[in-house]
Order: sequence, then structure tokens, then C-alpha cells
Amino acid sequence: MASNMDREMILADFQACTGIENIDEAITLLEQNNWDLVAAINGVIPQENGILQSEYGGETIPGPAFNPANHPAPAPTPSSSSAFRPVMPSRQIVERQPRMLDFRVEYRDRNVDVVLEDSCTVGEIKQILENELQIPVSKMLLKGWKTGDVEDSTVLKSLHLPKNNSLYVLTPDLPPPSSSSHAGALQESLNQNFMLIITHREVQREYNLNFSGSSTIQEVKRNVYDLTSIPVRHQLWEGWPTSATDDSQSTDVHMVSDSDGDDFEDATEFGVDDGEVFGMASSALRKSSMMPENAENEGDALLQFTAEFSSRYGDCHPVFFIGSLEAAFQEAFYVKARDRKLLAIYLHHDESVLTNVFCSQMLCAESIVSYLSQNFITWAWDLTKDANRARFLTMCNRHFGSVVAQTIRTQKTDQFPLFLIIMGKRSSNEVLNVIQGNTTVDELMMRLMAAMEIFTAQQQEDIKDEDEREARENVKREQDEAYRLSLEADRAKREAHEREMAEQFRLEQIRKEQEEEREAIRLSLEQALPPEPKEENAEPVSKLRIRTPSGEFLERRFLASNKLQIVFDFVASKGFPWDEFKLLSTFPRRDITQLDPNKSLLEVKLFPQETLFLEAKE
Repeated sequence: MASNMDREMILADFQACTGIENIDEAITLLEQNNWDLVAAINGVIPQENGILQSEYGGETIPGPAFNPANHPAPAPTPSSSSAFRPVMPSRQIVERQPRMLDFRVEYRDRNVDVVLEDSCTVGEIKQILENELQIPVSKMLLKGWKTGDVEDSTVLKSLHLPKNNSLYVLTPDLPPPSSSSHAGALQESLNQNFMLIITHREVQREYNLNFSGSSTIQEVKRNVYDLTSIPVRHQLWEGWPTSATDDSQSTDVHMVSDSDGDDFEDATEFGVDDGEVFGMASSALRKSSMMPENAENEGDALLQFTAEFSSRYGDCHPVFFIGSLEAAFQEAFYVKARDRKLLAIYLHHDESVLTNVFCSQMLCAESIVSYLSQNFITWAWDLTKDANRARFLTMCNRHFGSVVAQTIRTQKTDQFPLFLIIMGKRSSNEVLNVIQGNTTVDELMMRLMAAMEIFTAQQQEDIKDEDEREARENVKREQDEAYRLSLEADRAKREAHEREMAEQFRLEQIRKEQEEEREAIRLSLEQALPPEPKEENAEPVSKLRIRTPSGEFLERRFLASNKLQIVFDFVASKGFPWDEFKLLSTFPRRDITQLDPNKSLLEVKLFPQETLFLEAKE
């Protein structure tokens, strides 16, 4: 039995090799194998092609081959769709496994999965792809790196890649591959498509082309001329149906070149005329239009264009922007710098011999569709009709200037379709590239990526300028807000001071009015007082001595028959109204203001003399 220390080391090695993070689960598996590390790992991770597949971790990790003699790794087959970097057998268990990276590599119509360690180089990926795709490393361009182009000697760890990555393989120096497919089904409607399989016997190549039901034999030959460079008059065909009727089906047809066919012309072959269509005679119909003529609304025209494009070439196509060209500009350019995209304008022309091949083989390629959807706003227009052509040239003059409009105006029909790559700038919209229809998928992808590199560099500058401008605007907004708050505070302080001054003024006015009123009352009372009697008077005289709150004394003689109210009026005339002050006597202490003012001084016993004092009422 292993000791506790040994078990801890075995547990750590087991988790490192299998990727099982749950300690209870790892201990259970080790106990089932009596703590035999090799047996436990072999029970969890079966060896396949040098890669150990963990049924618990769910992640592909490299594992040591403990007995390479007894467990040889099967050799990978050439038809395998995924390639792995072979792992050399090891007789020792490492404590920590290297980080593995998954790459999904797309090449034309194939996807190859590559799994290797982050200590490997980019060149090792190319070597694996060379075995899988049968493409020399020297002819291979590996694109899609987040950091731009990299060297073959670059170590993957230095790129700081995520676990899952997507790359493209471009082969601009190699000719496009032949494509093969099963024959298309019967198309009973002229608006539906025919799938035509064309076999070039001399070079043993096949071409799979889509044609609408209204296409003529002459259009087929012109498309084949574009693919093979064999002039129409040198093409010999076999396999056409004896007649093209409403019930005719698409089938395999064969074409051989006749380099000596000096007298061969585009005459009827096997009962089929070059002008005949797949459904019925060409004199009875015309091909349905991609876009209505003189459409009132550009959005409605684009809706019909998208529907017709899908009908002819399938649902795998770029997502065309539905709306006016101005609206497409707004979507692509007039947003924040981080959200801007390039604008791709596809100009369609039904009468060009390149249109069918360009749409079906290039524009609808999965890699092109994916790249356009991620990085471009794609807008389309049909120039087949003269009215639509004139309408677009007017838009072109307005948005790009007369030079670009003249360039499009001088393009010949057979040079269409065109792909315009537009980048928005501060002052004007710049046409980065004009891609004609006679191109390949790889060349189209490379030109799109080249435009993206220019756009990305410009976008980074715009983002920097926008961030700096926003920072300046934020500082200005903060300063303006601080200034506004300061003005608000000053205004509030000023208004408070003005309110305080106004209140003081109001109170002062009230005080003055009250004083004036009191003074008027005092003067009135003073004037209404009877004259002070003399000491030697025939009538009895009462002498009153009144002490004020300040300690002063008021003295006056009154007739004993005078009413008490006259005393009150006298005191009030001296500034002590009886409603504010009490008039008190000392012995006995009485509140004289509580007595009846109509009684005489004699009646209230303020005779012959009395000392009183004033006291403010509470």
C-alpha cells in the first residue's frame, strides 16, 4: 500500500495527466485501480494518434504513452478531416501538461482541425496542413491571426492565443480547384435554377454551375469560356437533350476543346440551339429581372434583389443591406469609430458572362460570406436596366465624385460584376478598391483583407482622435458644469442676500410706520390732556409721582375729580401706552391699569398724592 505522501504525489500526477480537477472523483478512480497510476491513467485516457481523449475532462490533452511497444498509435489516414501534431512517446509521467491549442483551418470548401501545444511554431501548423491539404508550404498563406501576419518561426505561446482559433488558408499562386456535385433536380419554373455539371474530358475536370431557367446555351458557353479560356467557337459539346421543352431536365453534358475547329461556329448542336433556354424557346420568355425598373423606394428594390439572388444562387450569400445608399453610409460610417465598418457595393449585371460564375463560385463562397458579414456593410444594385444604371451613376456622382462615376460608366458589360470597397473619411468617402468579376476566391479574399488592413489602420487613428476629443469634451463639460454650479451658488447667495435686505427693509418700514403711528397717538393724547392745575387751586388737587422703568420720574398735578383715564393718557403721551405697560402702586400694591378708567382719582384713592411706577407687560 502506498503511504500518504506517495498518494498525494500520485494524486497530483493523476490530475495533471488527466485534467480531472475534482479531487473526490480522482481519488475514486485511483482507488478503483489500487493506486496504480499507470493503470488509472490508461483506464481514463485511451491513446489515439498520440492524443489522449479524456472522457471526464471533455478536452483533448496530450498524454504520455507508458508502453509504446504494446500500444502503438495508429497512423492517420490521408482522408482524415483533422490533423494532430504527433506526440513522442514518453516513459515518464510529467507533473504538468503543456497547454493545447485548437485551430479550425478553412481552405475553400474544407475545414481542417489542428491540435498542438502552444510551444510549437506557426511553421509546424503549415507542415500539418501540407499533409492534409496536399499544398506545399511555400504556396500557402495562413491568415486570420489576431495580431496580423506572423512568421513561420513564431512560437504560438508568444501570440497569447485563446484555446479555440479560426484561420484561413490562401493559395494565390495556385489555380482554383475543380468542383463536383450531383446533377440538379428538374426545374419546372423558369424562375427556378438548374444545376449543370460540365465535364471537360481532356483535362478530367468538372465544373458545377448554377443557371436560371431562362439562361440560354450561349450563356453557358460564355461562362465556360471564362473558366477554361477555350473560345466559344472551339467548344464541342455532347450530352445535350435532343430538344429543350417544358419537360426537359438538366443532365450531365460533356465539352471537349477543338483547337483545329476553324470552321466550327456556334450552330445548333444535337438539336439544341444556342438561343434556346432550359425551359422553352427563348422567343417565348425573358429572364426575370433582379431589380424592378424605376423603383420608387430603394429598400423595396433591394428586397426584390435579395429574393431573386437567393432564388438563383441559394441562401448562402452576403447579407445585403436593405435600404438606401445614404442609409448604408449611416450604418457603416456615421457611428462611433469602434463600430464603423467598410462599405462593399456589389454592382450586378445580368448580361455579363462573368456574373453567373462570380456569384455562384465566389460571392457565395462560405469564407467570403463570413468575412463580409463580420467586417463589411454590403449594399447591392443591378445595372442591367438603363434606368437603374443612370440612377446609380447619379448616386455615385453625389457620394464619390465624377471620377468614380466615369470609371463605372466606362466599364464594359463583360467586365461586370464590380465590387466597390468604400471607406468613410472625415471630408469624403474614399473608394479603396474596384474589384472586377474576373477574379478568384483567393484573390477576392486577399483584396478584401488588404482593404481591411488599410481600414483598420485608419480606424485606430479615428478611435484615438475620438477618445481624445471625448476626453477634451468631458473636461470642458466638467468645467462648464463647475462654472454653472458656481453661477448657481452665486445667484442663490445673491438672491438670499437680496431677500434678507428686502425683509430688513420691510421690517424697518413697519417699525417706522409703527413709530410714526405711536408718535401720532402720543401727540394726539398730549394735546387732548387738560391743563395742569396750579398748586393753589380752589378744587382739590392730586399730585402723582410716576417712576419709569429706566428710573426716571414723571411728576404732574391732576384735579382729584379727573378721571383715571387722564392719568393713562398722560403716561401714554410720555411713550408708555397703557396696553404695553402696567401702572402700579406701592402701598398697597395695586395694578392701577386694571381699575375702571372712568372713576376719579379721588375714588381710586390717588389723593392727595401718590407714588406709582411703570412696569412693562409680559
